Amino acid sequence: MKNTDIADKLFKEGALPEPAYRKLISIYSEKLFSVGLELKIILYAGILLLSSGLGILVYKNIDSIGHLAVISFIAFVSMGCFAYCYVKHIPYSNQKVNSVNVFADYILLLGCLTFATFMGYLQYQYSAFGLHKEIAFLIPALVFFIMAYYFDHIGVLSMAITALAGFVGIAITPTELLSHNDFSSHRIILSGLGLGAAIVGAALILNRKNIKRHFTFTYLNFSIHLLFISCLSGLFIFNAWYGFISLFALFAFLVMRHAYKVKSFYFLLFTVIYVYICVSYIFFKLLVIPFLPDAMGSLIDLVLLYFIASSVSVVLFLRSVNKKFKPHADI
Repeated sequence: MKNTDIADKLFKEGALPEPAYRKLISIYSEKLFSVGLELKIILYAGILLLSSGLGILVYKNIDSIGHLAVISFIAFVSMGCFAYCYVKHIPYSNQKVNSVNVFADYILLLGCLTFATFMGYLQYQYSAFGLHKEIAFLIPALVFFIMAYYFDHIGVLSMAITALAGFVGIAITPTELLSHNDFSSHRIILSGLGLGAAIVGAALILNRKNIKRHFTFTYLNFSIHLLFISCLSGLFIFNAWYGFISLFALFAFLVMRHAYKVKSFYFLLFTVIYVYICVSYIFFKLLVIPFLPDAMGSLIDLVLLYFIASSVSVVLFLRSVNKKFKPHADI
């Protein structure tokens, strides 16, 4: 049966007015295409341009406008965005909620961006939190988590995780550490490991309880990168690198097992990349650097052979796995 058959039948029976019938025939006879992606890009770009424009306007006219007027305006915009989203929102559900108003999603994004600006401005200009600068990250993180779950917005969830990471980073970085430009701190690396492990644990618990399971990928994506980067940082900087290799191997095994379980080529791919970086570092540390510069000629041949053999092996492995994996819509 053609798409126009039902319309023809309803029109002949008098159940479909002629204007509606002609419109349906026109729709079915022409090829339609979606402009949803283009509209979303335009909306997202508009939000970013608006936020940037407001920031530039305030920066150039701060003397004539006044700090109190600026911070009041930012708060008004943020609260207005949140109020609009609250009016338009769909009731909360632990399952995925498809927004019926795409515009509201971007209004929420604007509200969160302006709220983060508000908190930063409050601390920078008025030192509202005194020496506890990390609170200016903690409060937005909590607000963003609530907004992300209440309005089912993955973009805001990413902002919440980023703000939480900022809170942890500031909380464990004393002022004197920054003034001496010494970023090779055990505290920073250990806090990264702790935060990454905490986010993974929270994501798996929420996923098991079937609470916003479509958020799990965002949690894991952020936390697994953080864990690998923290391990590699510890491996590159500190002498006690055997412990970081053990942690790295454990994380790589767990992520690879998860990737095979959910058939996620993405998780497998970046795990292989991190493993390749780690193995290459060990190769140079144990087999190349100790013998420099005495056996330069032999080492060059060894290095070339290593990169050729390892690159071919990685490509062949990824190709064989890619044939078995299928895109996974969840995590």
